[in-house]
Amino acid sequence: MQDITTVFKRYEEKYMLDREQVGSLYRLMGDKMHPDAFGKSTICNVYFDTDDYRIIRASIEKPVYKEKLRLRCYGIPKAEDMVFLELKKKYQGVVYKRRIEMTLDGASDWMNGKPGTGADSQIGREIEYFMSFYRPVPKAFIAYEREAFYDNIDPNLRLTVDSGIRMRTSRLSPALGCDGTPVTGSDERLVEIKTAGSIPLWLCRFFEQNGVRPVSFSKYGTCYTDYIFPNIQNAKGGIICA
Repeated sequence: MQDITTVFKRYEEKYMLDREQVGSLYRLMGDKMHPDAFGKSTICNVYFDTDDYRIIRASIEKPVYKEKLRLRCYGIPKAEDMVFLELKKKYQGVVYKRRIEMTLDGASDWMNGKPGTGADSQIGREIEYFMSFYRPVPKAFIAYEREAFYDNIDPNLRLTVDSGIRMRTSRLSPALGCDGTPVTGSDERLVEIKTAGSIPLWLCRFFEQNGVRPVSFSKYGTCYTDYIFPNIQNAKGGIICA
């Protein structure tokens, strides 16, 4: 099993494919990439924001620098299961991610003002600064099915395929299940290429031959613009999305 990485610096490109295109991509990847340690899994995320959604509102304006905080777990966790508290930053197209592994109970304590394991580390201090600056609270739960792969030669090249993206703005603990309102169509697959360098030629040729272009797609951003903000407007300040 691969080691768990806690610090990332990389470029990311996103593409929206249909089921048939992903099938062709998998066949092409057959002797070039292999599944990562988690393989195929359900990913659950809780995104944190201010009461007025300051963080995501700034993010969708595409600034030079942006940041967000989320809790990530694989599958539906129990109180004692390990999860990741992640601080993700993007500056001039480069993505920087810091994360600390802890139990779900420990992460819940941290979010309630009681820092625990890792709070005195460099990453912990960065998260603490973020918390003190924004005073964020859980605002959205987003889940999806993911298949993840690493390049056979370049360990810094990773490809993920996400499907069934769904969200909710209530029952925000990942321990309460992974159901939610669909965000993407049943035939849509979000493919992300994550690399420290350039995208290999064979992948570039695949996207070109299939007429696929990079897209600007943020899961949390899409949830805000398509669901949360309209519900705020319609309910005059109350969120009614399940």
